Amino acid sequence: MDALSRTLVRLFIVPMAAALAVLIAGAPGAQAVTDLSVVAEKLRESPVYVDPGAEDILARSDAEALADKIEDADEPVFVVVLPADYPTRDLFRNLRTETGVTGLYGIRLGDGFDARADSGVLSRDGVRNLVTAVRGAGDAKAQLNDFVDGALRNTGGSAPGSWSEGSGGDVPVGGLITVGAVLAAGGAGAYAVVRRNRRRHEEERRAALERLRVVVDEDITAFGEELDRLDFHPAERGADDAMRADYEHALDAYEQSKTFMAEAREPEDVRAVTQAVEDGRFALASLTARREGRPPPERRPPCFFDPRHGPSVADAVWTPPGGAEREVPVCAADRARLADGLDPAVREVDTDHGRRPYWDAGPAYGPWAGGYFGGGLLPGLLVGTMLGGMMAGPGYAADYGAGYGEFNGYGGGDVSGADFDGGDFGGDFGGGGGGDFGGGGGDFGGGL
Repeated sequence: MDALSRTLVRLFIVPMAAALAVLIAGAPGAQAVTDLSVVAEKLRESPVYVDPGAEDILARSDAEALADKIEDADEPVFVVVLPADYPTRDLFRNLRTETGVTGLYGIRLGDGFDARADSGVLSRDGVRNLVTAVRGAGDAKAQLNDFVDGALRNTGGSAPGSWSEGSGGDVPVGGLITVGAVLAAGGAGAYAVVRRNRRRHEEERRAALERLRVVVDEDITAFGEELDRLDFHPAERGADDAMRADYEHALDAYEQSKTFMAEAREPEDVRAVTQAVEDGRFALASLTARREGRPPPERRPPCFFDPRHGPSVADAVWTPPGGAEREVPVCAADRARLADGLDPAVREVDTDHGRRPYWDAGPAYGPWAGGYFGGGLLPGLLVGTMLGGMMAGPGYAADYGAGYGEFNGYGGGDVSGADFDGGDFGGDFGGGGGGDFGGGGGDFGGGL
């Protein structure tokens, strides 16, 4: 269905049906609760539903703009706006059962907001990060737009086909005439939408690569400065073949990193660059040890907090803000800082919201970090961080490359009826994007 027809449906059919449902269910003089079956029916027709009792929270025009954004992106993202006194027990699970459609569901309930998703659309960490990111975003319009923008970057699958099939009920004659009048333009309109989405997608990938280019150039420059400071000469006194081999290896890695970056065309291409830099730094560490009469170091990943610190010397326990404790590889200096109760020297990068640690800077930094830390190690290091949550989603796998874990098999928008993992939609409302997954319902939890 085109945008004009969708607008007509939202302006007339959806409000009338919702209002009728309220009148049927409600007692005289009291505001009745809209049954979830009604909400679910509307979500099968459009991605955004605003309850008649919550129209003061989100204006109709804002809801329509939000719905158009989701439909144009063709992603299985659902937004529901309900009054503050709407019952919350098993709210997400029951709504998901009623719609029967896999997807990401965000609910604004009064001043509170929470979300749940089928794990095949977005991981629990990914949902939790999205909800956390929009906490304190302002009014409902700002918060829901931020949520949708983040969701569209990270969810997988496609929108349910019912969104393009119309309201599913009786359409007024005027609506049929309108639909017939625009059928001729429908093909061209759909093609234009596809082209616009593809162009936006490519622009986002180019922007991600340019942002990565700044960080990688810093890494390459720092590596070159390490080579200069080493001041090694292959013919110097005491130099042997092993030292010369290490030095040649480091020089080759330096030249490779510059070549790979110059040839990079996709964000995923950056992984080869940081792999080369990491390999070269280890060769330098081996050369330094040989010159000082020590055995070459064990091959270890670089320092987690900043790969420019060089190869790690040990694993140390670290807990990111709001995350779970885990062991990460650290350099000697950061190991000492942590032992003294101090903060490590963290690598920060530029974002739209100022300087942030690289693991909280967005999905584009996944290939950069993956080149340093390899496929099997990285997901465990990043559990509970923004980057970790995004990498666990299919949107990341599609846009920035897999290779860091198993990201296949994601889908969205499929009709599954009640056959879904109830744990994905459990927990109290307000639990922060998942809360106690697998738990029961409960009362309103704290919201945001």
